[in-house]
Amino acid sequence: MTQRYDVYGLGHALVDMVYEVEDEFLKAIGVEKGRMELVDAEQQQGLREQLAMRSALRACGGSAANSLIAVAQYGGKAWHACRVAGDETGQFYAADMRENGVINRVESGAPGVSGQCLVFITPDAERTMCTFLGESANFSSADLDEAELAAAQYVYVEGYLVTGPDALQAALDALAMARKHGVKSAFTFSDANIVKFFREAFGKLLDPAPVDLIFANEDEAKEFAETDDIEAAKAALKQHCRAFAVTRGADGVDLWDGENDLHVPGKPAKAIDTNGAGDLFAGSFLYGITQGWDFARAARLANAACAELVTQYGARLSAEQAQRILAAQGKG
Repeated sequence: MTQRYDVYGLGHALVDMVYEVEDEFLKAIGVEKGRMELVDAEQQQGLREQLAMRSALRACGGSAANSLIAVAQYGGKAWHACRVAGDETGQFYAADMRENGVINRVESGAPGVSGQCLVFITPDAERTMCTFLGESANFSSADLDEAELAAAQYVYVEGYLVTGPDALQAALDALAMARKHGVKSAFTFSDANIVKFFREAFGKLLDPAPVDLIFANEDEAKEFAETDDIEAAKAALKQHCRAFAVTRGADGVDLWDGENDLHVPGKPAKAIDTNGAGDLFAGSFLYGITQGWDFARAARLANAACAELVTQYGARLSAEQAQRILAAQGKG
């Protein structure tokens, strides 16, 4: 089949509301710093009332969505399978994704409330999230398009999908479709708490058929392997994938391309907001390897992009920034 897309991604459709807060605020609302927590509509409304006097940055988000926007900004072709409601939030989300070059056929006329994520950025640049999935919680295999998936180089699955049975089944079905059509598969762990509390679901996704590529940060990899030793964690990952990229913040990224262990140093940056950095790394890396780049070169692009992202607020770069970074790395 002719490949029309570089990456077919699936994940939760969430509109991000990004706030600058102090550590004391997180303690007051009882949220663990640096993690993602699921909340219901009433809890999120209560939080928004507490934040009423603070300004927020609004943008379409979700882990896979952020990665797919990066792919598109560099010039790649990306498809997003997701679900929103027909409210103003859902209409904003669908339009914003398309304006960023990501293809979708979101049915934005569905009843209900679209998902939103409150993102709290503390002075140390750490991000903490309280997520109400809304209509995105109903994401299922019915939202997949097998013909479009089969026309991609990679199918990309975000780890947050393990939090609901229908979404988990959609992820399992997408990976099965990928194997059926010879499409490579990539899976991002997304969050250490997700790894910790949904370990059984992770096992269903990664066993017995390994994915082609895993993205994880150091904390997620250690949590998955239930170890404090990063070398032991990487050894454990090799049992569940054909390659991986384990990001280690300012220290760069450890890679395994299926044959060789590699390390690509990070690029120095003064971070003020780390929200979306892992998503941008994955999207940048996926763009590189779908263009035929080797792992080291793809990681250098991803590191450069993340180094710029963390110096500003928000979970993604502008298209102009992405193109400038790509040009500096060399397009050929």
